[in-house]
Amino acid sequence: MSHPDNHSPQSPPPDSWHRRTLEHKSALFAVATTLAISVGGLVEIVPLFTVSAGPQAMAEVTPYTPLEQAGRDIYAREGCVQCHSQMVRPFRAETLRYGEWSRAGEYSFDRPFLLGSRRIGPDLHRLGGKYPDVWHYEHMKDPRSTSPGSIMPSYPWLLEDKIDAADVQASMTALSVFGHYTQAEIDAAPQAIAKQGEEIVGRLRQSKVENIEADHEIVALIAYLQRLGTDGKKALKNQVAQSEGAETTGSAQ
Repeated sequence: MSHPDNHSPQSPPPDSWHRRTLEHKSALFAVATTLAISVGGLVEIVPLFTVSAGPQAMAEVTPYTPLEQAGRDIYAREGCVQCHSQMVRPFRAETLRYGEWSRAGEYSFDRPFLLGSRRIGPDLHRLGGKYPDVWHYEHMKDPRSTSPGSIMPSYPWLLEDKIDAADVQASMTALSVFGHYTQAEIDAAPQAIAKQGEEIVGRLRQSKVENIEADHEIVALIAYLQRLGTDGKKALKNQVAQSEGAETTGSAQ
């Protein structure tokens, strides 16, 4: 259907305020646009410089160990964040399935964040300690062996490839800018990797898994997955204990 004024029904009429004030005055329109963008940018940027006024830190939440940081790098490299989230939302359906909802303070040492944006697989933020080490080993080797019907691909190279301690130290050096690690911790990373890796290898061998060494990528990934959410659960447990203690003291008074 044609219109005699030759403009669409959705466009402002020729004598509208918008057209008279802005569209026909390019300089004013440019200034208004710049002002709008500047205000929007400040709203996004300023909070980044006031992080100390943000979520309360949790004393129980500490930096990842060198081996766990190596596993986190592998997790990001393999794109696990594309199918798994790491954020339990405060809804009953989520807490019943995954556990306590995630608090902001739990992400103090997550750079970059790996919150995820979809769940082709389940949320992993409370995964730590849920399954034994051998479960994760078998799951990465053949996901269907532990999760029938899973569409997750297998990752056999993780059982063969090894991590480089120098690469882990490079990651730790980058994160030291944010205060995650000291130089002494970076220098001692190879020994820390070997110690924690041997503990995991020992548990795997008890489950009849052979031909795995402390520096295999699968060991680093297991270390990271077993850490997920454990600090947060410890912090929440302590908060509940303190709250109950305060209530008991108040009742006694």
